[in-house]
Amino acid sequence: MRTTNNLHVVDAVPLVSPEALRTDLPMSPTATETVAHARDAIADIIRGDDHRRLVVVGPCSIHDVVAAREYAQFLAPLAHELRDSLVILMRVYFEKPRTTIGWKGLVNDPHLDGSYDMPTGLRMARSLLLELAEMGLPAATEILDPITPQYFAELISWAAVGARTTESQTHREMASGLSMPIGFKNSTDGSLQAAVNAMQSARQPHRFLGINQWGQVSVIHTTGNRHTHVVLRGSESGPNYSSEHLTGVRAMLETAGYPPQVMIDCSHGNSEKDYRRQPQVLDDVCKQIADGESMIMGAMIESNLVAGKQAFPQPVADLRYGQSITDACVDCATTESMLRQLARTVAQQPSPA
Repeated sequence: MRTTNNLHVVDAVPLVSPEALRTDLPMSPTATETVAHARDAIADIIRGDDHRRLVVVGPCSIHDVVAAREYAQFLAPLAHELRDSLVILMRVYFEKPRTTIGWKGLVNDPHLDGSYDMPTGLRMARSLLLELAEMGLPAATEILDPITPQYFAELISWAAVGARTTESQTHREMASGLSMPIGFKNSTDGSLQAAVNAMQSARQPHRFLGINQWGQVSVIHTTGNRHTHVVLRGSESGPNYSSEHLTGVRAMLETAGYPPQVMIDCSHGNSEKDYRRQPQVLDDVCKQIADGESMIMGAMIESNLVAGKQAFPQPVADLRYGQSITDACVDCATTESMLRQLARTVAQQPSPA
């Protein structure tokens, strides 16, 4: 008899359950406080109850955990020093959406060799997040796969839903149950309505198929996530962070009944895919804040130990240490200058009533 099942599936390898991995790599009270404190601060920023700005800064993607630790050692003291003006989170992206094909991130292919050792990738991801939280450095990531959050979402203080997935019902439902604040990016074509619709959906209760902490397929019931906002990342046709753009965004959010708070992504379409333009984007953001623009709640910066990016795939032994293999990034010196500029600008604003 002919078969109709799994015609294109070669194998299905069982994974350790999320609960088993969490038991093996547990959170300490220090790590828990790092995550919870940052989440509370971000929620206050979204509501307009905290005058500080949120900054998500770090590598476009994590491909080398040793370099990631070194970057964290650079960022953590700066985050502590600037804490009165900025809430700084390290960008720790383990999954990369691909337009066609390409390396999918540390969780999928941690050895960068096409072996797709996902059990090791999940363990490496959780271990790195634990280290950062123990340092007192909160982390941010993009939520891409609907299964992986069960393995490490408790260690994430803020998450993005990317331009390619903002319109996805799966990701909107998932966001409704996640415990951290969520930023929805505008679509790659520049559509803001998609992000506003995503906020509306994620704030509602949902029921959908997923897995529980023991890895069992389950019907997930959620309460809805009210700590959501828009991330302006530009589009294929150019930037969307100008004061004129913000006027339109404010009207759209207020009409929908949401707080007029947006984050500006200094990379991607806003930098016209030139990493060297990120400081120019932030400079404009600072000028708008200095002129009294209150709806800019923060910024995203793609940053790494070494500026630029390198070609991949290539032999791992030939990779330049500390340089991105996905989007190009600014270096640490440029990053520090950008963060200090933003912190000065925020500090010079009148204290909230």
